[in-house]
Amino acid sequence: MDTLLDALQEGRLFELPENDKTHALQFLAHIIEAFPETPAGTDVVGLVLKREEAANTGLGKGWACPHARVPYEEDLMCVIGWSPTGIEYGAPDGKPVSIIVMHVVPDNQRSHYLREISILAKALTIYPNIDKIHQAKNLDDVRLYLLDMIEATKKEAGPDARARMISLQTKAAAPAFPLPELTNLLVEPVMIVAGPGIKPLVLSQNPILVEQLEAAPDLVEKLEAEAVYQNGGWRVLRRSAVVYQRGRVVYDCLAIKIIAGSSMKNQGK
Repeated sequence: MDTLLDALQEGRLFELPENDKTHALQFLAHIIEAFPETPAGTDVVGLVLKREEAANTGLGKGWACPHARVPYEEDLMCVIGWSPTGIEYGAPDGKPVSIIVMHVVPDNQRSHYLREISILAKALTIYPNIDKIHQAKNLDDVRLYLLDMIEATKKEAGPDARARMISLQTKAAAPAFPLPELTNLLVEPVMIVAGPGIKPLVLSQNPILVEQLEAAPDLVEKLEAEAVYQNGGWRVLRRSAVVYQRGRVVYDCLAIKIIAGSSMKNQGK
């Protein structure tokens, strides 16, 4: 389960902004698309959703493991999403999903991915406290839950992973910080009002984002045609659109940005 350990170590554990399955998958896939390792133009969102249409990736016991196979060579990696309320996912046991582990699987990592999933499936079977995830109150609780689960399967993980496990447990004992200190991810809810003959109006708490989007000449066209707009490092994801009288449309969006090599304290607002 080394990809899970990597995700925990590198701050790739996120609280999902809502409990809708499609929106949760889009959210995690857009984070993967924003990684420096992901080639520009890689449609992780489309690959994940297409795979999900073919077969439900719910594992049962509150877990799901969607993935995207990508045509390039890189390391296997994942992001982890946690839903405090659970997501109706259509899992085989009918239980809501609390943990979504999304992998991006390059061509050279398919065997590694199958091994990871096999170990994860076994962990879900042997871990005695699998239902404790429902007691988690925050991301620190989720992180400790995942570390304890990995510890329960460390014999299958091998000596190197056990050594890393000890290191991560030591880090977990350090004073906890809120999510913005653990990652360089910015997520902003955005509402965009558009219509014939009117300039798009962007509603957001982030003034820099508002300025960039209101100056974008093709914002509405991209959101309407592709459901995604990217500009200035921001990736804006259309979640829904409501049409009103006189052709006016309100787009409900999420804007995601990864800040490389800087603290989020100084970003955005």
